Amino acid sequence: MSVRAPQLFTSLRNFSLGAFRALLIELDDGAELPFAFEEHNSRGRPALYEYRPLVSGFVETRAHRLRKRDDARIALEDLRREPAAAIFSAAHSGPRADEDEALFYSILLPLLVTTAEACGGFDWDDSAFARAYAELEESLFGWDHAYVAVAPLVGVTTGGATIELGGGIRVRTAATGELAKLWPEANGLLPSDFGREPDRLCVLELERALEPGATEPPDAPGELADAITAIRLAAAAPAAAGPVLFERLDWRPYGIRPVVPIAATPPAGEPTRLDAFRGAVAADLRERLVLADEDPELGEALDRWELSLFQDGPFGAEQLREALAALLGGPDGLWAAAVRGAVLLGETPHERAELNERLSGDPSPDAVRRALVEALLHGDRAKLVATLDETILGLRSRPEFRHKVDTIARALAG
Repeated sequence: MSVRAPQLFTSLRNFSLGAFRALLIELDDGAELPFAFEEHNSRGRPALYEYRPLVSGFVETRAHRLRKRDDARIALEDLRREPAAAIFSAAHSGPRADEDEALFYSILLPLLVTTAEACGGFDWDDSAFARAYAELEESLFGWDHAYVAVAPLVGVTTGGATIELGGGIRVRTAATGELAKLWPEANGLLPSDFGREPDRLCVLELERALEPGATEPPDAPGELADAITAIRLAAAAPAAAGPVLFERLDWRPYGIRPVVPIAATPPAGEPTRLDAFRGAVAADLRERLVLADEDPELGEALDRWELSLFQDGPFGAEQLREALAALLGGPDGLWAAAVRGAVLLGETPHERAELNERLSGDPSPDAVRRALVEALLHGDRAKLVATLDETILGLRSRPEFRHKVDTIARALAG
């Protein structure tokens, strides 16, 4: 085979050989390598049976000892000197992960497991290692990296459809065992009843091609948190993702990171259907959440509204009042926000009068949500407030603000 980094090939081969020898010694001393008994059926032919050694778990339970070996230390030194491995050194293997640990668990251990699986155990085969190393070099020195982050999603149903949220983010049905296959510890990190209840069958996924030479992964926790906010706004859904997200790079396990707490906590409420229409609105909102970076009042309104999802009684009502005042009140405060909100959301004079009375006291959570959606879809909150004031003063006829919000409200009501 053609080797691009001969020194790296040699040190990784030596590490793998040494690990094979150490693991064979353990087997000779009485350790047991578990096997799976698999049946393969073919139409019109007798069934074939296969004993498959479960080398992955056997190797991973001994990873800590393998990492302490001298050949592992030498391999890690060569990896640290390789610029193409820099992004793997940023892998989040745990709260106390250092560069060597990240490189060991994202490169050395998967290489060892792949080689052992190809060998059917720990009888060394040079061609098996060569194939595994060729895959690694293709990942290290390829034109770009394929990055994916996946988080369990609760609180919504999709009927099996994939909902695109833009920017490489989507909601899709989780494949059986997809997380446990790459992350054996995943089952202990999933929400309760995940994979069994109708609103706990999906994942929120971020897929991104990284530029050549990239040394850091995307801000997956932040991007998935924005997606959860957009779903909550568009569908009034008690959606939450996490509590952790699972990252892979070029189909290799890359790391496990916590999801932003407010996005990982399920609000109260009944599960909601996330269909193609609501998904399209959520995608639009997700892109527009960046407006809050340049508009502190909009950011304050979004934060207060989302906090209100987790508070009851007077505390929740106060958060909603503060959210409405930040969104539409300006220097005039809540009374002005209530009047503007009534004009924004009310279809008839009678409806606007009722809305004004309700918004002046304890604002309806749904009314504040709809006002936030409309402000985001409008794109310029300050201009929206000015338009509402002109309408209130009779300087212009009432424009059609609600090009999507009322449709959402009717769909939810129906």
